[in-house]
Amino acid sequence: MRYIARAVADDPAATEPYQLIEQLRPDVTEPDSPWAYIIASYVRFLDGDMDRAATALGMLTGYQPDVAWTAAPWFTDPRFRAGVTPQGLAGATANIGMYGHVHDDDITRERLRPWFELIDVVCARQPDPQAMAHMAILLRACGRTAESLTLCDRADEVERVMLTEVVRGGTWRKLGDRSQARAAFERALALDPANWSLFLDLADQSAEDGEFAEAAALVSRGLEHEPHEASLRAAGAAYRARATGAAEDLDLLVSLAPDLDPGYRDHLIECAVAGPGLPAELIAGARASQNKI
Repeated sequence: MRYIARAVADDPAATEPYQLIEQLRPDVTEPDSPWAYIIASYVRFLDGDMDRAATALGMLTGYQPDVAWTAAPWFTDPRFRAGVTPQGLAGATANIGMYGHVHDDDITRERLRPWFELIDVVCARQPDPQAMAHMAILLRACGRTAESLTLCDRADEVERVMLTEVVRGGTWRKLGDRSQARAAFERALALDPANWSLFLDLADQSAEDGEFAEAAALVSRGLEHEPHEASLRAAGAAYRARATGAAEDLDLLVSLAPDLDPGYRDHLIECAVAGPGLPAELIAGARASQNKI
């Protein structure tokens, strides 16, 4: 089966490998490698399991975006387009972004264009606001920010949900419009007032605007809902250290650093060490922790 999968990868539009897969019908219950996902995507289509077919192809697209996987004949088959659900397509588009590749360039956008067309088809057929918000994340990641915002607006016409505002806020942030981003996160919080991550989003926005005391206060409100969340505790420590120069807050941030995403950790440390009057040795120790973890 590896040879057949290789043939598909070399030319996803060729029909012969798919004919062989259809004849052999291998077991694809638990695909555990890229070649297995190639086989699984088509077998699941043949079985009428369009959501899992889309999920498998999304995994392949995310893993190897330089291959035109959607040239597969079955991807534009009316049965697939009619059968894939908004939830299934949302999961597939999330898989595209999970490997960290950059999609914001003309070549990749053109290669992903069939996914964008499928989003339009599925959302017109069965608009689901939660799923549409997830799909809008892919559009944003590909630099299609206007289309991402439009899809969020279409989702709102069905029902206003928190995730749509979060995605909209992230898109405005990417566009550099901080006031629109903040307004979107505030609307999200109004829809889900106990969501600690929204307080963190707003706190980060305030910190970007230089309002560190306000950022620390927003974190404190988030901690009321999730008092043990490491990212909240670390952000609160960072923003208090920046606002007041409190050495104990910088120490707390360093102690929490192993539990943080490296990029966010480094951002918080750089923010905190700029606090007023912090001892040079503490600053050096905090920066050294970035390389130890």
